[in-house]
Amino acid sequence: MQKVRVAIVGAGRGGFSVYRMLKKMEGVEIIGLADINMMAPGILDAQKDGVFVTENFCELVKFNNLDVIIETTGVPEVQEKLRQIRGNSTALMEAQAANLMMAILKEKEELLEFKRIQGELSAILNSMQEAIEVADINGVIKYVNPAFSRITGIPEKERIGQNIFEASPDGALATVLKTGKVVFGQRTKVGGSNADVVSNSAPIVVDGKMEGAVCVFQHFTDIMNLMEELKKSTTIIENLTDKLGQVTTSKYSFDDIIGDSPELRKCITLAEKSAQSNSTVLILGESGTGKELLAHAIHAASMRRENPFIKVNCAAIPDTLLESEFFGYAKGAFTGAVKSKIGKFELAHGGTIFLDEIGDMNLLLQAKLLRVLQEMEFERVGGNQTIKVDVRVIAATNRNLRELIRQGRFREDLYYRLNVVEITMPPLRARKEDLPALVSHLITSLNRKLGKNVKGISKDAEEVLFSYDWPGNVRELENVIERVMVTADEEILTKKNFIQHVNQFRMSSERDVDLMPIEQMEEMLIRKAISKFGNTVEGKRRAAQALNISLATLYNKLKKIKVANYKS
Repeated sequence: MQKVRVAIVGAGRGGFSVYRMLKKMEGVEIIGLADINMMAPGILDAQKDGVFVTENFCELVKFNNLDVIIETTGVPEVQEKLRQIRGNSTALMEAQAANLMMAILKEKEELLEFKRIQGELSAILNSMQEAIEVADINGVIKYVNPAFSRITGIPEKERIGQNIFEASPDGALATVLKTGKVVFGQRTKVGGSNADVVSNSAPIVVDGKMEGAVCVFQHFTDIMNLMEELKKSTTIIENLTDKLGQVTTSKYSFDDIIGDSPELRKCITLAEKSAQSNSTVLILGESGTGKELLAHAIHAASMRRENPFIKVNCAAIPDTLLESEFFGYAKGAFTGAVKSKIGKFELAHGGTIFLDEIGDMNLLLQAKLLRVLQEMEFERVGGNQTIKVDVRVIAATNRNLRELIRQGRFREDLYYRLNVVEITMPPLRARKEDLPALVSHLITSLNRKLGKNVKGISKDAEEVLFSYDWPGNVRELENVIERVMVTADEEILTKKNFIQHVNQFRMSSERDVDLMPIEQMEEMLIRKAISKFGNTVEGKRRAAQALNISLATLYNKLKKIKVANYKS
């Protein structure tokens, strides 16, 4: 096809617009532009495109085979001159005609842009998973997307052209066309289909006038599935939040264990070796000897140090709650279980769980614990899903487990499962050479806590501490040092500071025990038991067991002797 050869006279705003339109058309060849202003926008654009430009429009007429001259200046003299000099085969299009052509070309360009937008919109609507249905103001259905046919089973060609008031008179789309108001979350069945859907519908308003309505809906089953997925995600987030709030790591290392006595060094050496394995460790020792501190240190030195260290005090949790604390519970397992709870073993996955006071665990839970140690799996209370864990167990007790086994109060198989590595923490009375280092460490720590400036203790004060057997071990020593520092103003603590706090618990070696009145001996034993096990309800229960009397008898005797600080 031969191209139409065109020249443009005038390169201002009008001529520039004509030039831009024509250069896009494949059937047009622009051979030149003319304008007295060589900085006119059309001239500059044509120069960039390599098109001939001139100040003298007469030069354009010299081109052979020129088909059309488009004059955009509107100047009569220019138009008259062009009529005179143009060839017989060259048509002249003056400004008015050029404006008409511009209007036509602009309309065409806008139509093309509309078709492009329409194509993009159609692609978007066709790709949506939600069904879409559009009707005009009279209810005639104009459009449905592929998802409509997928959800309802109604082909597009059968739906388009129907009237919505006949096809689905109770649906959201018909409601909007009747009322002109938005409908949100309406559950209904699609007319002509059994599809149960949830719909949102809104009016289509053009220039302030309602022209129709559009409806978007999803199958009710899809929404329920989404809600179920949301619930699962919410449960996972809640569990992670609970887990994050409960997970702790070890606070102490072997460096925090104070003392160089042979008995203590022997324990630490064995603990350091056990830290390199995943074997279960059983820590024995009297109350206050530092069993928990050693458990922390073992975890901190192990390959699990970056993972959780979870502590469970078996004596502090009621028997009825101990199982759910250990293994968690499923939602609805009992009244008040409104959501699932993660247990301590699950929290400790990948790390260490420290079972303190293991000797106080009931027999039923001992059996379940044995299974966890053997299989490393369990079920939550009220649940049926088996949960597998990777946990290193460290247990501790101040009870004589062998004696408990003989009494039928502790499972022998559990004892041997726990007692892979046994470490016995020495009492303070067996390592009194560590007293100076312990006292120095405690004074430094308590100075920061209490805002004091105590620098040490005198020789006679040290003799008092050495002469005492410390039934409460390091915990009792810490308690005594703190009580003394709270009340003392001196920088060096002396015998007089300590004597009242130590002698009240000490059985004098100078007294002839054989000649001591029974009531006095009983009082001293009760004092010692309370000092050893503590003044809590649990401590009194243990004291009663150690003295081989009932708890009620112990309370009566405490009331009778009016022990200071131990009133029932």
